[in-house]
Amino acid sequence: MRLFAAVLPPEDVTRALAAEVEALRRLPGADGLRWTGRSGWHFTLAFYGEVDEDVVPELSDRLERAARRTEPFPLAVRGGGQFGRGRALWAGADGDVRTLRLLAERAAAAARKAGVETGEQRRYRAHLTVARGREAVDVRPYVEALRGFGSRTWTVEELVLVRSTLPRSGGPGEQPRYDPVGRWRLGAAG
Repeated sequence: MRLFAAVLPPEDVTRALAAEVEALRRLPGADGLRWTGRSGWHFTLAFYGEVDEDVVPELSDRLERAARRTEPFPLAVRGGGQFGRGRALWAGADGDVRTLRLLAERAAAAARKAGVETGEQRRYRAHLTVARGREAVDVRPYVEALRGFGSRTWTVEELVLVRSTLPRSGGPGEQPRYDPVGRWRLGAAG
């Protein structure tokens, strides 16, 4: 199964971001991007790719330990940016990004200790992908529009292991499906 560890924003935060994204979709050239649905909005901590089902229990145990060792922390969705010259448009994070990065490091370490190959290690950049381009797209107007966006601050209280199922038909607008496989409360060690 295709898995990743994530922090999921609360419903009211994704609702506020959805209103902002709806305005972005009215900008010229927006039809050249594939817009991510609200169900796909998350802060990926570690992407694991295809993981054998028999490894999931150990990975889950290690993620639970990582969650227990991390105290709840404040986070908000704020601003935006791009990767790959417009191949990905994202909303950023604000708040205790240091602890978010620490949780990402712990989620990656949990996978390595469980025997899951996580591939190339890059410096963690907290982001929530809102659109992708098949080719390089000038997304500067979108990044500029996102600059003023800011959600309310919420307290991150859980680490979630998510299964993603890619679309099969490849039809226009078809989105991956995301299903939580496990959820662990942060700071539950005490």
